Amino acid sequence: MMDRRWRQIVLVVTVVLFVFWGMMGCSKKEETIKLGVAGAHSGDLASYGIPTVHAAELVVKAINEKGGINGRKVELLVEDDACKPELATNAATKLVSEGVNVVLGHICSGATKAALKIYLDSKIIVMSPSATNTDLTLSGEYPNFYRTIAYDDAQAQLQVKYATQTLGVKKAAVLHDKGDYGKGAAELAKKYFEQAGVNVALFEGVTPGAVDYSAIVQKVARAGVDLVIWGGYHPEASKIVTLMRKEGMATLFMGADGIKDETFIQMAAENSEGVYATGPKDTSTNPMYIEAKKAHQEAYGSDPGPFFFEGYSAAAALLNAIEKAGSTDYEALAKALHTEYVDTPVGKISFDKNGDATGIGFSVYKVEGGKYIQLQ
Repeated sequence: MMDRRWRQIVLVVTVVLFVFWGMMGCSKKEETIKLGVAGAHSGDLASYGIPTVHAAELVVKAINEKGGINGRKVELLVEDDACKPELATNAATKLVSEGVNVVLGHICSGATKAALKIYLDSKIIVMSPSATNTDLTLSGEYPNFYRTIAYDDAQAQLQVKYATQTLGVKKAAVLHDKGDYGKGAAELAKKYFEQAGVNVALFEGVTPGAVDYSAIVQKVARAGVDLVIWGGYHPEASKIVTLMRKEGMATLFMGADGIKDETFIQMAAENSEGVYATGPKDTSTNPMYIEAKKAHQEAYGSDPGPFFFEGYSAAAALLNAIEKAGSTDYEALAKALHTEYVDTPVGKISFDKNGDATGIGFSVYKVEGGKYIQLQ
């Protein structure tokens, strides 16, 4: 009688264990790859961040429809930082707590810098489509950081070269928004202007979000410069250039990728005409660019916004690295990113020892007829 009872107990335990391990195996097999997407999804700079969310959604949808990566589906975890450093640290902390494997973002350089140490401490790779501050890669402080856009040093050199050799600028004013991105870009422009023998008659920061920038516009007018270089984003740039034109100032105005956005043109309206900006090179003849643009139009009913193609490329590069590495291990992913090439809308790219994408760069654009036209 006792033997029979023990046999029943053993049988029940065996069945329970069989079911338990079967469930565990199934759970492990179905575990998702978690791709975080962090950036400005609200506020004045949402036009920079939302296109990257769209890019990630499209890349993930295409991959999951093909069965995922090595049998695992990709899950998106989206966090808004409004391009504010204090919110970026919150977003990073939340993504880490949710077990994110890799992160696409952040969008603004200041927010990116604030969040990077949190990811580094957790051995998580981060790739930005738009954070151009030179130190993010060249300082060596953030070995976990990669990007699919060139850095500000190259952008500043192109601005100065075009301003001096094509526009004939002899005297310039350099303004900025005091942020990591804006001030850093402005300092580089100032350095290269001075090296080129250009007189930088005014170098000054303004307060982001101010209602009135008439004081700085008057300083520019008194300085009698040929060109204003702006380091920062479109909300302040649109107000400054509008005031300049209302004051009858024909002074040339040039920004960087922080204003190469349709939102700048919408805000400055007719006052945006003739404004110059540097931004990522036009790769619109690339078949993957054409395919990605079409996918965006079909999914969202509009053309992509700024940094969409860089965001699409970053998502593709991160997920390609996971596939090639066969895991989400930090060291394995880093090796794959440095050694494997991947076809993207911005070209066939890999990443150098600093984390910068190879084979990409900037061009000069000008607003003509309400649109940015590539010049060089």
